[in-house]
Amino acid sequence: MAKNLVVIGTQWGDEGKGKIVDWLTDHAEGVVRFQGGHNAGHTLVIGQGSNQKEYKLNLVPSGIIRKNVDCFIGNGVVLDIEHLLHEIKTLENDGIEVKSRLFVSPGCPLILKHHVALDQAREAKREAKIGTTGKGIGPAYEDKVARRSLRVYDLLNPDSFKKKLFEVMDYHNFVLQHYLKQDPIDVNQQFDLSMAHAEKIKPYLADV
Repeated sequence: MAKNLVVIGTQWGDEGKGKIVDWLTDHAEGVVRFQGGHNAGHTLVIGQGSNQKEYKLNLVPSGIIRKNVDCFIGNGVVLDIEHLLHEIKTLENDGIEVKSRLFVSPGCPLILKHHVALDQAREAKREAKIGTTGKGIGPAYEDKVARRSLRVYDLLNPDSFKKKLFEVMDYHNFVLQHYLKQDPIDVNQQFDLSMAHAEKIKPYLADV
């Protein structure tokens, strides 16, 4: 039976989990990211001296640096597709093969612009700041728990996605305008952006 290892932290952040995972990938066939979002940061330094190279990852599992390791993003991860695509492009520009080795669950909840707006507006309104990164992670998980998340697989059906998006954003825009005194997010702009992302994320979708 194959051995599976799980790396967990004590939820303080910046605990060095990425470095431990990188060390373990010398003997691994795959690395799975199972939760969190792009608020996490994993800095890896590979090589020595003049051959030393630094990689900064937020969403892509750190095993991607090892050419024989496949990487998986599970549906416990809240996904900002725009950030993921940027991260993929950066890795590819460094000569790392990503497309054949990265697999994303269609069940990942999406982080959309209203999540970011809510996150930042709430933090600005608080007297005692909690130190959020303002990237929409918390509000995206709220939607997941409330069973109103839009997920990656919703992007594959534009008509259904648009209907769900309008319903969800109507709710969140009401909160933004009437409780947080912020401008609403343009739902049509969000729809167009999401559809552009849909075509680019398709090659990475798999049963994770």
